[in-house]
Amino acid sequence: MLRNLLTTSAFIAAALVIYRYRHAIWNALVLFDRRNVQRIRDEEREKSDPVAHFRHTLRVAEEQVEEISEITETDERLGTLVTRFVFEGERFATRFDAERVRAEKIRAIARGFYQELPAALAQRKRDDKLN
Repeated sequence: MLRNLLTTSAFIAAALVIYRYRHAIWNALVLFDRRNVQRIRDEEREKSDPVAHFRHTLRVAEEQVEEISEITETDERLGTLVTRFVFEGERFATRFDAERVRAEKIRAIARGFYQELPAALAQRKRDDKLN
């Protein structure tokens, strides 16, 4: 008897919580669906794109590199507040300089991937022949 009462109470409480947050849950599901549909469209489009692999490699390399952050600090010479841009602990006066260094880092990671690719494919081919 008590177990049935607790089960029913838990069910009603869960239903109330779901009802309370139904808009947020629905919006999250709609956003998830839109992203999934867009991903599928992109995959279909990439099948006929000869440079899609390079774009994908750059996107993966970009995920491995930290973002540029902005800090406000006092200029040593003038004593005024200035905005500096930080990338991997190094400060830059302009966002352009920081973006340039970040892009070089991304290209280096992608280039390393393509340098290691022939050896990885050869190893994969050897492993396939053994099986």
